[in-house]
Amino acid sequence: MKRVLVSGGTGFIGRLALPMLLERGYEVHGISCHRDIPAARGIRWHRADLLDSDQVSELIPRIAPTHLLHLAWNATPGVYLSTPDNVAWLRSSLQLMQLFEQSGGERFVGAGTCFEYDGDYGYCREHLTPLNPSSLYGSCKHALQLTVSGLSQHASFTSAWGRIFFLYGPHEYQSRLVPSVIRALLRGEQAQCSSGSQIRDFLHVKDVAGAFVALLESDATGPVNIASGKPISLADLIRTIGRQLERQDLIALGALPDRANEPRVLLGDVSRLTSEIGFVPEYDLETGIQDAISWWRQQPTHPTPS
Repeated sequence: MKRVLVSGGTGFIGRLALPMLLERGYEVHGISCHRDIPAARGIRWHRADLLDSDQVSELIPRIAPTHLLHLAWNATPGVYLSTPDNVAWLRSSLQLMQLFEQSGGERFVGAGTCFEYDGDYGYCREHLTPLNPSSLYGSCKHALQLTVSGLSQHASFTSAWGRIFFLYGPHEYQSRLVPSVIRALLRGEQAQCSSGSQIRDFLHVKDVAGAFVALLESDATGPVNIASGKPISLADLIRTIGRQLERQDLIALGALPDRANEPRVLLGDVSRLTSEIGFVPEYDLETGIQDAISWWRQQPTHPTPS
């Protein structure tokens, strides 16, 4: 029996990965530090704080997972890039990986970030683009990837590393770009944005979850970009939302300053994801934005305009 442990199982990506893993015949275990763990048929939940080394030391040998999908990390907008919590999550992740190996684990997949790359290059290929993270978040993620890769070369488990670019969809933090624009337009308010000249690579969160599940089931090793491979300016993304909601008049591009020192272009090469892993996304940008809008319409604080 394949027994998978998913850290961050109640998070943005993890909540969607869990049922996919069940469908593929895994015995699925999730970790949550929340008092109220969501009911989900077939999921075996464990309440634990991954930043508590004693709890982790007790939990992993007891579950003895054959597979580990490590998604948990601090991703709070406006905080995650520089918070010292990144160091705590790196320390915890290293312990988690070591205990997994000692318990006879076979396959480890971790969630990385496009912020591991040197942002001056724009178009990012896994084994070509230089790695030069400019944030504590990117540095700690990259340090974990290097350690996982090094250990797995001399241990009994294989490892892969999914570098996430930009994602959106249901349950996203309200202050992020896509939900902030959707919510403003649903309320009939102006959506104040930067110039929108930045070029980014967006993938629906369900496809991000599906890509991680496909990566876990594959034999691929090392870093793999989790992205669409399709560049879009933030202005065009915002206009897509405005067009679908028929409120282009409320979009105020340039009302906010662009962030200082951010890369103009961040785009992922997806050759490994599509050719080697064989992953095909379910959503394109149009259907993905439709899904996000539909979800936010159903939230009680976001009524549909008459």
